[in-house]
Amino acid sequence: MTTYLPDANRYSDMPYRTVGHSGLQLPAVSLGLWHNFGDDKPLETQRAIIHRAFDRGVTHFDLANNYGPPAGSAETNFGRILREDLSNYRDEMVISSKAGWGMWPGPYGWGGSRKYLMSSLDQSLRRLGVDYVDIFYHHRPDPNTPLEETLYALRDIVASGKALYVGISSYGPELTAEAAQFMAEEGCPLLIHQPSYSIVNRWVEQPGEDGESLLESAANAGLGVIAFSPLAQGLLTDRYLNGVPEGSRGASNKTLSGDMLSEENITMAKALNDIAAERGQSLAQMAIAWVLREQGENGVDTVASALIGASSVEQLDQNLDAVNNLAFSAEELKAIDDVAHDAGVNMWARAVESRTRG
Repeated sequence: MTTYLPDANRYSDMPYRTVGHSGLQLPAVSLGLWHNFGDDKPLETQRAIIHRAFDRGVTHFDLANNYGPPAGSAETNFGRILREDLSNYRDEMVISSKAGWGMWPGPYGWGGSRKYLMSSLDQSLRRLGVDYVDIFYHHRPDPNTPLEETLYALRDIVASGKALYVGISSYGPELTAEAAQFMAEEGCPLLIHQPSYSIVNRWVEQPGEDGESLLESAANAGLGVIAFSPLAQGLLTDRYLNGVPEGSRGASNKTLSGDMLSEENITMAKALNDIAAERGQSLAQMAIAWVLREQGENGVDTVASALIGASSVEQLDQNLDAVNNLAFSAEELKAIDDVAHDAGVNMWARAVESRTRG
């Protein structure tokens, strides 16, 4: 196997953004390993994608205990590639993992208990072959565990040196504010929140019971935000504009079910595609750029990074090119708003609300 040498100019084109009230910066686009990095995909394809991402300035690689299939295999595969190709560059990388959804049988293999979080992180470190992760998330709220227990576990994980920072994912605005205040008082501030967010899934912009949206709650507490599923599981790409291709997520009815590919949603995607074309972008590029747009007063960058997946080097390159045009005119934003509507793709909110194990 040829020794991998990263591109010497890898930091020249990727913008980096500060995460909340911290000193950590993330690339505007991060690589998520939810799909395409399990044992069902060739390891050499995974290796090529990770190499190319690093060559283009993607320093953040996002995992979770249950990514695969099978669960855990994405961490194992990434760990192998890290060990064989990238071990000399570990300090140039931000590696994150999570625990919260179902991982192993029995009462200790899911949720937010101290028992589960501590055990899961130890397993993740072994699979990854590292002494620590840079960010460790609680992957979802657990109504069956006291919030304090979950947060004490996150605090102690940082104190142990097994994670440099901790964050939360899919928490609502009120719970985010409560968790952030608790952790600040414990001297271990939460770094980041990872919600689903896209043109057609804007729940993070909606006011909660106390009148604040999740974006506002995170900003007021000093948390950065990294948006996952900015492409709405593929709806905001050109993949489904002319039908459902064989072998696609839509065809397999996995994370993009048939009702999400309704005629109404496809019509909307086609209209958004027309707007993207006028910007000189693909629909996917515009969708990524949109979650990274300037929001709030004084042009504050609300979202630190957009988290994307990739099934090939070519797809990765196309989507990373979104950073070449992150600016939107007021007219473009209005045109998008006039076309866009909620597409019913926020499956994570439905799962949390139903209090299922996942």
